[in-house]
Amino acid sequence: MTDVVISAKDVGIEFLRSRKRQLSWRELVFKRQVTGDKSTFWPLRHVSFDIHAGEAVGLVGANGEGKSTLLKIIAGVLLPDEGSITVDGGVAPMIELTGGFIGDLSARENVYLTAGLHGLTKEEIDEKFEGIIDFAGPQVRDGLDVPFRHFSSGMQVRLGFSVITQLDQPIVLVDEVLAVGDKAFREKCYRRMEDLLSNGKTLFLVSHSEPDLRRFCNRGLYLRGGGLHLDGDMPDVIAAYNADIDKQMP
Repeated sequence: MTDVVISAKDVGIEFLRSRKRQLSWRELVFKRQVTGDKSTFWPLRHVSFDIHAGEAVGLVGANGEGKSTLLKIIAGVLLPDEGSITVDGGVAPMIELTGGFIGDLSARENVYLTAGLHGLTKEEIDEKFEGIIDFAGPQVRDGLDVPFRHFSSGMQVRLGFSVITQLDQPIVLVDEVLAVGDKAFREKCYRRMEDLLSNGKTLFLVSHSEPDLRRFCNRGLYLRGGGLHLDGDMPDVIAAYNADIDKQMP
C-alpha cells in the first residue's frame, strides 16, 4: 500500500552487556577489539511491521522488552544492526523531551535552538513562539529569560512537550510523557494529542497506562522476549499482555 509511513523489516539491534566504559569512536567505526566484558544481547530481533498514515498504534510490553529502543530506532537516534526501517515523513519525537535543551541557555533561547534543530526556520519559530509559551503556562512565560537549569523538572517537561507538539510533523512518537505536570496540564496534553490525531497525524505511543492506550490507539504491538509477539486491535493486545502478567504473578 502507498500510505505506509513506517516500515520495519526484520529489525534487530545488538547491545554490549558491559557498561564499564564507553566505546571510543575509533572502536565504533572500525570495530576494533575491545577489552572487558564483550558479551552482547539483542533487546530486539526479527521485528517486522508496517504503520499506515493516520494510524494510532500503542506499543506495550514489560520493562526491558525494547519499547523505547524501538522508538529511538524509528526516530533515527539508534541504527539497527540487522534489517531495515523506513520512515516516510518527518517525525516529532516526544521521547526525551528535555534531552536537547541546554541548561545555561534561557528558555527563550532553548525554544529557538530545539525547534531549529528539528527543521523550523527562525520565521516559523517566530510565528509559533507565542503558542508554544501559552501552552507551556504562565510560570514558563515568567521565566523566559532565566537559565533553563533553574526551571523545575515539571516546567522543563512542559516546555519540551509544547515545543515538540508544535513541530507539525506527520508522525508523532510518544514515550511515557503524556502524564506530565498537574491534572490541568495533563488534560491540555490529552487535548493536544487528540487535536493531532484529528488532523491526520500518525501516532506511535509507548505507555504502561491502559486508559491512555485505549483512549488514543486502535492498534497495538506487543513486544515480548525481544520480538513482536502480537500485532492486533488495541483491546486484544492489552488483554494478551494482561493475561501474561497474570500468569507470572504468584
